[in-house]
Parts: sequence; C-alpha cells; structure tokens
Amino acid sequence: MTRITRGGLMVVAAAMTVTVSACGLVWDSESTGQTTNGARTTPSVLSPTPVVTDVATPTPAAPEPPAPTPAITPTPTATTQPPSAPQPPAMLRPGDKGPEVLALQQRLSDLGYWLGTPDGRWGGLTTQAVYALQKTAGIGRDGVVGPAVTKALADGVRPTSRNGGTGIEVDVPRQIILVVRDGAVVRVLNTSTGSNVPYEEVYEGKTYRGSARTPAGSFSVFREVDKLDKGPLGSLYRPKYFNGGIAIHGAASIPPYPASHGCARVSNAAMDLIWAENSMAIGARVTVY
Repeated sequence: MTRITRGGLMVVAAAMTVTVSACGLVWDSESTGQTTNGARTTPSVLSPTPVVTDVATPTPAAPEPPAPTPAITPTPTATTQPPSAPQPPAMLRPGDKGPEVLALQQRLSDLGYWLGTPDGRWGGLTTQAVYALQKTAGIGRDGVVGPAVTKALADGVRPTSRNGGTGIEVDVPRQIILVVRDGAVVRVLNTSTGSNVPYEEVYEGKTYRGSARTPAGSFSVFREVDKLDKGPLGSLYRPKYFNGGIAIHGAASIPPYPASHGCARVSNAAMDLIWAENSMAIGARVTVY
C-alpha cells in the first residue's frame, strides 16, 4: 500500500498489478516517472500508465519433415527352371540293382539282346547281353555300362541278318550269334568261338590235337544231344552239332573273346532258350562267317 499527500489529503492507493495475458499488456501501479522540474510524481491509480511488454506470439515450429520412405527393393522373382531329365548313372556294372538296371535290361531286350526276364538285378545274363551290344557296336568289351554303351542304347544299335530267311548266323569277327526269322533278327547272343590257338587234350587215354578254329561256311544241324554231352574236348551242355564235332552248346564260361576249341559257346540259359523256341531243329541252317 502507498500513501500520497496532496493538498493536505492522504490518498491511499493499493498497489495493483493487472496482467492481461490475452492482449499482451501488463499494468504496473508501482511504475514511476519524472516531471520536467525533477519532482517525483506518482501516476494516479485511476489512470495507470500502461507498460507494454512485448509478449511475442510463439511462432509455431516448422513441422518436421516426414520420415523418408524407405526405398522398396523389389524381391527378385525366382525363375522356375523346368526339371532336367534324369541323368543315367555314370556307370552300371555287374551286381548293381534298382530302377536303372531294370531300364537297362528292358532297353537291351527291346533291341533283341536276350537276357531272360528283366528284374532290376544285374546277373550273368545281363552281362552277356551287354557284351553282345558292345560287340555289335564295336566298342570296348568290358561288360559295364558307361557313356559308350549308353549312346549305343540310345542310338538303337542292333545287328542285321546277312543271309535273310530263317536260321542261325555265327558272326565270328564280332563274336555274336543271331537268331533270324524271316529275315529279321529276333535274338542276339554273346558267344565265344575258336581261339585259333593249337591245343592238345588227353581223353580216355587218347591224345587229341587241333587248331581251335571255327570254320566259315553254310551248314545244317545234323545231331543234337538233350543233356550234358561229355567228350574229348570237355562237357557240352545240350549241344546242337552242325559241322563234325563243332556245335553250338551251353557252357559255364562265355568270355567276350574267342576261347573255345572251335565250338560256339553260349550260356546254359541261352541254350535252353534255343531248345525251347526250336530255333535249331534238325536240318536248320547254320551260317558261319
């Protein structure tokens, strides 16, 4: 509270401060001023001197820039490649089994290389058929299926009859036997003919000598023995004789090269087939070349 004396009167003025924040004005009753004669004056409470305080209207903050939208990297679309054809195994050999062997056997059978009934198991007859294919194609006679045999199978390599008609053909250079009917080759068998190596065998006290040859020519079956026929040059399984003591017969060993005393060896199973199909009846033609 402030006391002011004017003309003997005391005026009591209450110190008052009014703040009108909405308009930015502050009323201050204790503010003083000077007159020109240096006398101190006090503003009347009825007419206060306004003191204007510059209350700045806050400048709104600039909006933050929007967060950058991350670049969308397109997800690469996986290219679906067509499934490749299954590749055959690098090598198939005796003793193998499974679908690859079954497919091999079926293809050999389709081409006429006899091996019995395809069963997916590589046994002796499958080896005989592979030998026959390799000999026909003129490739290595190793008895296994590699790239060369695979190609020969794909190419459908098979022999053709030299004479036509019906009969048996013994191809000595290639070491195969063809069963021919009406000019078509229906069976191809691996064989082993004469080794062309001189031999000497003793049988029942007698000595037999020869050159182990399989002579070329045209012959006919004149004798057959439906059992194991023992003779000076060994035991022949169900032989069919066509030239003296030379016959087509079954044997336990039929290598992919000439190894006999002069006969044409086939597997015992193949000899059973010849009998069962009556491919070498008495009088049947046999051509050796």
